[in-house]
Amino acid sequence: MNENAPASAPTSALTTTENPLGRVHVIGASGRSGVTLAHALGARVVPIVRTAIKWEAHGFSITPRIADLKDAVSLRRALEDATHIVSCAHARFAPAVIAASPPAATLVFLGSTRKFTRWPDEHGNGVLAGEAAFIESGRRGVMLHPTMIYGATGENNVQRLAALLRRLPVVPLPMGGRALVQPIHQSDVTRSILSALTCAWAGPRSLVIAGPDPLTYREFVLAVAEASGVGRPRCIAIPAAPLIAAAGLTRFVPGIPTIGAAEIRRLMEDKAFDIGPMRTVLNVAPISLGEGLRLTFSP
Repeated sequence: MNENAPASAPTSALTTTENPLGRVHVIGASGRSGVTLAHALGARVVPIVRTAIKWEAHGFSITPRIADLKDAVSLRRALEDATHIVSCAHARFAPAVIAASPPAATLVFLGSTRKFTRWPDEHGNGVLAGEAAFIESGRRGVMLHPTMIYGATGENNVQRLAALLRRLPVVPLPMGGRALVQPIHQSDVTRSILSALTCAWAGPRSLVIAGPDPLTYREFVLAVAEASGVGRPRCIAIPAAPLIAAAGLTRFVPGIPTIGAAEIRRLMEDKAFDIGPMRTVLNVAPISLGEGLRLTFSP
């Protein structure tokens, strides 16, 4: 897949490196990526959340700013003194963030490689719309498009798969699990954001961040099984149609994570990406899947 697909600004959007970071306003600071970024920023973080309860539950002593992305007045007030803004909210809210942020602020958005799917949905279409609005705005910054993120506390990708593997005697895979995936560890997402904040962007940019190498989904399943201590599962190839038909039944089976038909369809498309810009522009070399899974399942 081409990370320079529609709505990607030219490489000239990057100029030189900025001075070391001061305060960073983080929208969605109580979410998975937001919390991890807040820990990395420490006292430099200015957390912006919809309610304080979830933020305080993470044990932070910094008082958050309360704002709703659908409330332009509260969002503008929360961002009025911002020089660097990271939005960990869904990319569809990019227009609201752009409108509320100071004109000179550097903007970093989290998008998603879902924008490349052949099976369009609300999530992917929202990413495309947010990216288009950002590129059209001409604002300085970048929208980072991570692949499947794993390794964060409470994430439901690798952890959910491990839970499913513990319950299934065999693992049915459409196309035998031959489609490619390239998951990225949460620590590399955080490092990419921190690097993006120190770049002096001349305008808007869009780039993909992913793990170091693609692998088949079957290889991914086996790696998760081994790392989580499940043991080597028996994987079988099965046509997609019966899997899609059966997916809706998972919500009625206790102990089995709910699986949607769209998830089955996306298992049949390659999700492999060129991470050259991630390495050269952000200077981030992602960790291997083996190392990431070790960190994810270590006691």
